[in-house]
Amino acid sequence: MTKSPASIDETADLLDKANYVADRALATVVFLSLRMGRPLFLEGEAGVGKTEIAKVLASALGRPLIRLQCYEGLDVSSALYEWNYAAQMIEIRMREASGDISRDAMRSEIFSERFLIRRPILQALEGEAGRAPVLLIDELDRTDEAFEAFLLEILSDNQVTIPELGTIKAAEPPIVIITTNRTREIHDALKRRCLYHWVDYPEAERELTIVQRKAPTANAELAAELVAFVQKLRKIDLFKAPGVAETIDWANALTELNAVALDPSHISDTLGVLLKYQDDIQRLERGESRQILDEVKRELTRAS
Repeated sequence: MTKSPASIDETADLLDKANYVADRALATVVFLSLRMGRPLFLEGEAGVGKTEIAKVLASALGRPLIRLQCYEGLDVSSALYEWNYAAQMIEIRMREASGDISRDAMRSEIFSERFLIRRPILQALEGEAGRAPVLLIDELDRTDEAFEAFLLEILSDNQVTIPELGTIKAAEPPIVIITTNRTREIHDALKRRCLYHWVDYPEAERELTIVQRKAPTANAELAAELVAFVQKLRKIDLFKAPGVAETIDWANALTELNAVALDPSHISDTLGVLLKYQDDIQRLERGESRQILDEVKRELTRAS
């Protein structure tokens, strides 16, 4: 297991070596989260690399990654624990058949850890000391306020209470990363327990570096043009602007088509890789993509 970084620069190097290109502000908040033992709350558009931060930290620090993927209707039994009811019923029937029907003894046995099914949050709290896991609570905005309230005890005290067993406290707090795409506002009570950072779309230079690392076979001219194209797309009124993940996918797709530079036919054929809504695709197909491409080529020619 790798030791936690001792400075912001070491944090930036740690992320960089794991192929995550972070700006200074993000490296700073990650460093503070690790040093202060505070959950890190990352907010931003889909596809900007929020989830990847948790994966990279787990890999770089040599810690297990435990992921809780949030969804509408997520409850405690899916996130924390539940009892193995089928096994409990079998145990009860076996005891009844053997004549062992002491109610207190039976209750003590069937509500023991032998029948406890541990879900992601409980797994994270029970992680071994010295190698606490990274707990990723992904897309929290998909859940409801009741689930947020449930998280408060965990984020404040690194413990949970199971009525039948009592309070379970982490021997070493996990590294907690919470992400949200801001489809709804998260309550202040939860945010106060975290360090906050807005993960924005990267500027052109940093996005080009990301593409060069994540799609290394892409032609240099192609990479520069597609990054400039995507940067301009984000400035127009689209239903959903492409994230960094889509930029990387587009670079890989165009490389598979043996493209060495952007041209109108390649753009038209692969817009479904970059954009995910038909209205946005139709808008570009009506001629706006050609206009943006012409601007990109003029600007890159002037800069060279």
